[in-house]
Amino acid sequence: MRGYKVFAGTANPEFAKRVAKHLSLPLSAAEIKAFSDGEISVQISESVRGKDVFIIQSTCAPANENLMELLILTDALRRSSASTITAIMPYFGYARQDRKAAPRVPITAKLVANMIQTAGIDRVVTIDLHAGQIQGFFDIPVDNLYGSIIFNDYVKAKNLKNPIIASPDIGGVARARSFAKLLGVDMVIVDKRREKANESEVMNIIGDVTGKDVILVDDMIDTAGTIVKAAEVLKKKGATSVMACCTHPVLSGPAYERIAKGELDELVVSDTIPLKEACDKIKVLSVAPVFAEVIRRVYHNESVNGLFI
Repeated sequence: MRGYKVFAGTANPEFAKRVAKHLSLPLSAAEIKAFSDGEISVQISESVRGKDVFIIQSTCAPANENLMELLILTDALRRSSASTITAIMPYFGYARQDRKAAPRVPITAKLVANMIQTAGIDRVVTIDLHAGQIQGFFDIPVDNLYGSIIFNDYVKAKNLKNPIIASPDIGGVARARSFAKLLGVDMVIVDKRREKANESEVMNIIGDVTGKDVILVDDMIDTAGTIVKAAEVLKKKGATSVMACCTHPVLSGPAYERIAKGELDELVVSDTIPLKEACDKIKVLSVAPVFAEVIRRVYHNESVNGLFI
């Protein structure tokens, strides 16, 4: 085998260190700095000639800088004669812009896919894409992992008396149904109407939650408006407790304050995005072991899907 190396951008260095630790492999060295005008400069500090290279970089906030850093790292590695380059993107930014939802708007997720391919990336590994069809925006392999692999064991360990899964909106029904099937429980749907971006109004609950321990399942939480309002309505409808499992803790604007003061009893997230501040209600589970195993399997040409069977 020709060997592989793992590099990390600056988006989530602690996550990258955790992945490397599970691989029993040191992170490879690259000097990443910015000029006074904000331009990003990269220099690879060791030979990668003929190596399979993995770059760990979420494109979370600041999304533009982290995306450019990924592209520039890729270009540097390609020009340094790396054999293959795989982008490990725990959080895929711009995924919410996956269609024309209004006249004269871009499909930015497709644009980002084009940029990634043009830079020279051979494969993308991510988890819980906001929209699964984004995989089709690429002409290279894309592995979209499932966050349920870590949430499932955590929820089972809580031994909830009357658990039931809830989707916070119609769009998340497939994800919630999959999680409900794994746990062997029923599900309900929160029917909401979104008036404008980052604001939502919860209307009603499709299903009965009386006396239930509700587990809301979503791919990301941004301003936390939807999740907190959903928890409030669910408790008004008779839910005993409400917890949420969301892979990507974007948590922008008033999110932390809403979670701290709202009716949500617990928010369980992964470490795809570093938290900006601590909160007693937020529990972080690491997906680093999952990504480490995927890196190992990709390098050895083994099945990635086998992880979830």
